[in-house]
Amino acid sequence: MDVGNNKDPSPLQVEEAQSPLASSPLKKIILVASIAAGVQFGWALQLSLLTPYVQQLGVPHTWAAFVWLCGPVSGMLVQPIVGYYSDRCTSSFGRRRPFIAAGAALVSIAVFLIGFAADLGHAMGDSLDKIPKPRAVAFFVIGFWILDVANNMLQGPCRAFLADLSGRSQQKTRSANAFYSFFMAVGNVLGYSAGSYTHLHDLFPFTQTRACDVYCSNLKSCFFISITLLMAVTIIALTIVPEKPLEPGKASGLEESDELGGKSETVPFFGDIFEALKDLDRSMWILLLVTCLNWIAWFPYLLFDTDWMGKEVYGGEVGKGTLYEQGVRAGALGLMLNSVVLGFMSLAVEFLVGRMGGAKRLWGAVNFILAICLAMMVVVTKMAESSRRYDASGQPLPPDTTVKASALAVFAVLGIPLAVTFSIPFALASIFSHSSGAGQGLSLGVLNLAIVIPQMLVSATSGPWDALFGGGNLPAFVVGAIAAIASGVVALTMLPSPPPDVQSSKVLGATASFH
Repeated sequence: MDVGNNKDPSPLQVEEAQSPLASSPLKKIILVASIAAGVQFGWALQLSLLTPYVQQLGVPHTWAAFVWLCGPVSGMLVQPIVGYYSDRCTSSFGRRRPFIAAGAALVSIAVFLIGFAADLGHAMGDSLDKIPKPRAVAFFVIGFWILDVANNMLQGPCRAFLADLSGRSQQKTRSANAFYSFFMAVGNVLGYSAGSYTHLHDLFPFTQTRACDVYCSNLKSCFFISITLLMAVTIIALTIVPEKPLEPGKASGLEESDELGGKSETVPFFGDIFEALKDLDRSMWILLLVTCLNWIAWFPYLLFDTDWMGKEVYGGEVGKGTLYEQGVRAGALGLMLNSVVLGFMSLAVEFLVGRMGGAKRLWGAVNFILAICLAMMVVVTKMAESSRRYDASGQPLPPDTTVKASALAVFAVLGIPLAVTFSIPFALASIFSHSSGAGQGLSLGVLNLAIVIPQMLVSATSGPWDALFGGGNLPAFVVGAIAAIASGVVALTMLPSPPPDVQSSKVLGATASFH
């Protein structure tokens, strides 16, 4: 270490000795990536069932989006903090594994609060006949916050663990993130399948109570299965895949280097974050910009997909008849089809990177597919409105086969850009981090800021924005389509290509076992 160098080191910097140069066998990477299936099962249930559920508790559509601010806010705080400390963790259990285990335990608590929110609210004094149910909403929001904190505790360290296991191999880094995306698709398929099955509560008869109807009891049953899957894959992965602990001397060496560079080891964490953002090179800044635009495009769809099916496509209203619930179930089927395409596309990402001439070209191209799909959601809505049928009493009937098939086709095609969104940005962040000597945990946490800040923006503005145009979800989809086009243009014209793999003969020998 050059003691005479007074330049302040970036908080992103981590000693080379902390990150393994040699990559691990593929089977270990797959085991760690499989944790994504358990995490995404829970996310799938959130995305497909919780927006309708929170409206059943009495939160109106215009304000339902604000409940979803929990996820982005927790992601903005938790992933950078967890990444920062996982880079420096000296536990004998490893650097990443303690955070993954703690996240899985917190998910169990959150699932209980969300699933039993109606029962707990009734026990605390909520009326069975009146809406809103304020106490149930309070329990739901608390559980939702804990669930998002726990999921962020899991996802950040999992991604960083995969980067550690991949060593310096760009191909293996991309493959590891592609496998993570594949297992996200597996979790989605399981979650959306469970969400679309209306008799799952028959397996758990105790879930249906006076305060919890069939829809609510199905939600409880789904969460019970979700937590079982998550705990199983997490225990298997953390038991079989070892992690070399960070030596305390090297962790203290980070603090010592701060002092030698003129910084105190007591610098607050958020001071480090702002310092790290200032020290990012151009490649990371462009990556953050493309990611930010990309998620402005994605989040209206992820937030209101099943609600769109229930209201715009099926023409139902929350709490009136069964048409809205039929649409929500059809939306869950669409999300399952989306996940099937996501899974196959995830396995093809590495091949397509080669055929497209690089990761940034693939990412840029699929953003235009995303824009077209979001525009098609507006077209399908107009088709549904123009062909709406009514029964003798004047109540709307389900849409015709052409409209339903068109809506499901849009869901399915969206699996193509989603697979790239779930893999390429994280792989590029890991690769750019390697080239700059940055710590994987904090680097991926900084990338997460470019995901959650757009989510906060969309969550805070989509409800009032939609209300300006008469309600519904179409205005947010239009903004998303415009953002997707902008993201694609910036990716193709400004995002740098990753530097070539630079590996020592030792590392090349270690990665030869990749099969």
